[in-house]
Amino acid sequence: MKVVVSIGGSVLVPDEGPDRVDDYAGVLEALEAAGHTIAAVVGGGPTAREYIAAGREHGANEIELDQIGIAVTRLNARLLVAALGDRAAPTPPEGLEGAREALRRGDLPVMGGTEPAHTTDAVAASLAEYADADRLVLATSVAGVYDADPDQYEDATKLDRCTTADLIDVVADIEMAAGSNAPVDLLAAKIIQRAGLRTAVVDGREPDNVRRAIEGDHEGTDVIPAGE
Repeated sequence: MKVVVSIGGSVLVPDEGPDRVDDYAGVLEALEAAGHTIAAVVGGGPTAREYIAAGREHGANEIELDQIGIAVTRLNARLLVAALGDRAAPTPPEGLEGAREALRRGDLPVMGGTEPAHTTDAVAASLAEYADADRLVLATSVAGVYDADPDQYEDATKLDRCTTADLIDVVADIEMAAGSNAPVDLLAAKIIQRAGLRTAVVDGREPDNVRRAIEGDHEGTDVIPAGE
């Protein structure tokens, strides 16, 4: 199975220690050993948000702030590349074409952001469509997709399964500012719907949830394409 894994920066690098990065490297290596073809896209997390906040105070516009965030995602990607060693492509691809070429060479590409206004999940969904992936896994800082914002509504319910149309309805009102944090953004959801991507949204704070999502036994949210 060909799988693209989107790893939020807040779950890959929650602090400056190496443990979580090493854990993710171990999961990706185990998936490859099991016969899967893997690509990863890494977010910026709290470090990116700190730099974006500082840039905003200095008067940077949203595109400039996005560019700051992209730079941090690529630094985080290099951490995972280092942990993967020879299995990973040596440098993070800066575009989808470079990532697809790395897959064709048999390398495991680890990339960060690509363009302003594109979140990690949107890049991962685009790569999954471009590389004809069988599965997209979004490893986030929440347990899955909820029918409302759980930070604002106490009665918000996690969805075990939803359609791509349901996903778009849920995330349609998410703010699209540099450094915003949400399980899935609207652009990613639209790409998932267009590509008919079978997608799992899981709690990435436990790296093994990525493996479980690929094996079909997880506690996150399965996003089901139309017609399935």
